[in-house]
Formats: sequence, C-alpha cells, structure tokens
Amino acid sequence: MDPNSFKNTKWELTQLTGKILPQNAKATLNFNDSLNVTGKSFCNNYGGRLEIKDNQVKLKNVYGTKMFCEETASEENAFLNALNEVNGAKVVDGKLELRKGDQTLLVFTEVN
Repeated sequence: MDPNSFKNTKWELTQLTGKILPQNAKATLNFNDSLNVTGKSFCNNYGGRLEIKDNQVKLKNVYGTKMFCEETASEENAFLNALNEVNGAKVVDGKLELRKGDQTLLVFTEVN
C-alpha cells in the first residue's frame, strides 16, 4: 500500500461493523500531507498518525476529546475501538476499508 495515496484525503464513514450509523452525526477520517490523522468520531474530535510498515497499516497514538454524547456514545466507542484494532487497509471501488486481518471493521467513502 502506497502511503502517498492517503496524503491530503478526506473520508466519511459509511459502515461500522456491528452498528447502525446514527442519522444525526457523522464520523470522518482525514489524512494530511505528513499522514497525521484527524477526524470526527460522531461527537468528539480525534487524531493520531497513520503508519504503513511491512504491508501493515496502523493508526498510532489515537487520542480524542472527551465530551459525553449519550445519543452516539455506543457508536463512538465502537468506532474508536475499531480504529485501534486496524492492521490493514485497502481501497475497493473508491471506498477505503480498514481491516483487522480478513475482517472489515470500517468502510469510508472519499469526500472532496
């Protein structure tokens, strides 16, 4: 996987394994030119760093703000937990799949 293909891209979550996405909030994933990651986890903001090494993809040092939002708490916890479990990624038909082994955890669509 080419790290340059992630630089300066923005993605919106379209699938979170095991959860129905809230209608009133979005989760996003944004990569800057140095592969730092920022985004919205439905209620809170988060950040971290993308690391690609030996054909493995990981989000490292993920941190987030800590506002409590009851209506999205379950989905937000599942989203952040999934980000921390990611060890692979692939882009299929314009969608970014973040994976743990053979299991797709998160699916994002690129936005402009």
